[in-house]
Amino acid sequence: MTGAGHILILAGRFDPTCDLVVEELNRRAVPVFRADMAEFPQRLTLAASLSGNRWHGTLNNDRRTLDLGSVRSVYYRRPTRPTFPEQMAAEARRVAETEARWGFGGLLTALSCRWLPPPGRAADAEYKPLQLRVAAGVGLNVPRTLITNDPAAAKDFADSLGGPLMYKPFFHVRGTVRGQTAAVYASIVNPEDLPHADIATTAHMFQEWVPKAYEVRLTAVDGQIFAAEIHADSDAGRIDWRSDYGSHSYKICDPPPEVAAGVLRMLDRLGLPYGAFDFAVTPEGEWRFLEVNPNGQYGFIEQATGLPITAAICDYLEGPASDEHPRR
Repeated sequence: MTGAGHILILAGRFDPTCDLVVEELNRRAVPVFRADMAEFPQRLTLAASLSGNRWHGTLNNDRRTLDLGSVRSVYYRRPTRPTFPEQMAAEARRVAETEARWGFGGLLTALSCRWLPPPGRAADAEYKPLQLRVAAGVGLNVPRTLITNDPAAAKDFADSLGGPLMYKPFFHVRGTVRGQTAAVYASIVNPEDLPHADIATTAHMFQEWVPKAYEVRLTAVDGQIFAAEIHADSDAGRIDWRSDYGSHSYKICDPPPEVAAGVLRMLDRLGLPYGAFDFAVTPEGEWRFLEVNPNGQYGFIEQATGLPITAAICDYLEGPASDEHPRR
């Protein structure tokens, strides 16, 4: 690949997946400037001015200086929030956080370069209801789904399925319970437990249970597709493979042509160059769409299978900037 200028990587300090990209870009001798939003404003200094229709200036940390005009692409890899002095008053902190988001973050999105992924479009694509509608619209097979806070509606939905159903959180639910790290994964709901009063407390998503021969993590990068079967060898892993990585085995596979075409159409409609898709494959070989993560992990798949996903990401980042590529 050919190109000029730096690749700006915005990521948390400890991110093994991001490290793969940095190592590959270093191997290619592509200049990289890595920073975390958490460094701003205490350890990351910004000075930029508008000249013509482009922003020019610098980004400085305690190690290096980046010429903003030299940025050819941005790898937006889950940076953490800006941090402020502990002694700052709460109200001042809220104002500073807002100004950092709209000022510092806004300037970065205004750079004339390509993004992987574009943060605005990636944020929109995180909405599960939008994902499901777009997936169905491009011809992917989507399980029957209900979103509700009505316990009676959940019971009616379960009765219409005539079998078990799944509860799925809309977003990552992680935290600490009694000093231990905890997370909420997809789970099977017994129809006999419905209606349940807790459903009225917030929005819930229920889907029909899809019998699985295995699941597939399909990673798409700028029109390239890398797919791997995930075979879980535990009860928890067969319900949601994220709950038990230790039980997995992996195998490279080729998606059916209609699935591959649907995946690329979906990314095009969402305005994304990258997506980590999850499918359930039934014993009859039917691929059922579960979700897409616009900034999903892929390192564990590459490590297990050798699929060259990092190289594809770096090819995209290294390529020449173009107005045809989404930025925001």
